[in-house]
Formats: sequence, structure tokens, C-alpha cells
Amino acid sequence: MSRIGRAPVKIDPSVTVDIQENLVRVKGKLGELQYELLEGISLEVEDGVINVKRRDDSKSQRAVHGLTRALIQNMVIGVTEGYLKTLHVIGTGYSAERVGPWLRLSLGYAHDILLEIPEGLEVEAEAVPRSKTVRSDLQSIIRVKGIDKQLVGHFSAEIRTCRPPENYKGKGIRYIDEHVTIKAGKAGA
Repeated sequence: MSRIGRAPVKIDPSVTVDIQENLVRVKGKLGELQYELLEGISLEVEDGVINVKRRDDSKSQRAVHGLTRALIQNMVIGVTEGYLKTLHVIGTGYSAERVGPWLRLSLGYAHDILLEIPEGLEVEAEAVPRSKTVRSDLQSIIRVKGIDKQLVGHFSAEIRTCRPPENYKGKGIRYIDEHVTIKAGKAGA
């Protein structure tokens, strides 16, 4: 049996879980999320714990057993604590700012990049003054917050792909905990 799939999901007392046929709704202080269960997967809620059960031991059932448990765990965490991804914009002349429902990125191209912020996400773009930073080339900090882990991660990855960090000067957009190894140039210095 799947180690992840058989682990119980603990429910916070402030969270309500509603299961109707194959639709699971998780409601908490930050909002509400829903997920449609795949065929052959069922849930049992007892004593503040959700257990994920599968119909049989076929390969397809084993594959979605752990997946379903992880998705429900992410929903419970999302409606209680939420998710946050922080990105750093590094490079001279680069900037990021929020303009209404858009995120405008100036990343050294001939034009600015406008990304529409998806519904359900909060995005903050903060310019960093030179006197407040350790790095002289850190220009902006972007924070993406939301209750849906997949949506937060997807939009953060979309921002990062606009200018991924390069290995020679380290310029670009990177996650706060991402380490970029700087290579030596042609001179081998």
C-alpha cells in the first residue's frame, strides 16, 4: 500500500470538510477549495482525520491513491495557512510593479512584460532601495500568495520564465531559496 496514500490527513478544528458523492469541499478561514475524486477513490472522515481509500490494488488505483491524499492535504493547509512564494528580481535596471490586475516586469527587453494576475491570488511587488539590501543588484521582491498551492506555484513559475537566472552574472528572476552557481567567463578568471 502507498506510504503517502495511507497516511491520515489531520483536519484543523476550524476547517469543515463536506463530501458529496465524488466532490470534496474544504472550507476554512481563508476560503474554500474543491476537488473531484477520481474513480475508485473514496474518503472516510472520523475523529478529525481524513483517510483515503482505494477500490483495489490495480496500477492505476495505486497511482492516484497517494496523489489524492497529497491534494487533500494541500487543500487543508491552503485554507488554514495559505501558500507564499517569494521571488527576487536581480539585475541592473530590472524592475517589477503591480498595476491594477497586472504585474509589469521590466527585464532588459525592448518592451515591458505584462502578466495578468489570476483570480484568487494576491501579488505584491516591492522595489528595494539600494541602502536596504545586501546585494547591490537586487531590484525588486515579488510575493505571490494564495490558498491554492498549484495556482501559486504555476503563476510563480510563469513569472520566473520571463527571465530565468543566467549563470554568468546571476541576473534574472529567481526564487528566494534558489542558489545559482556563477560560472567563470571565457577568460577563465
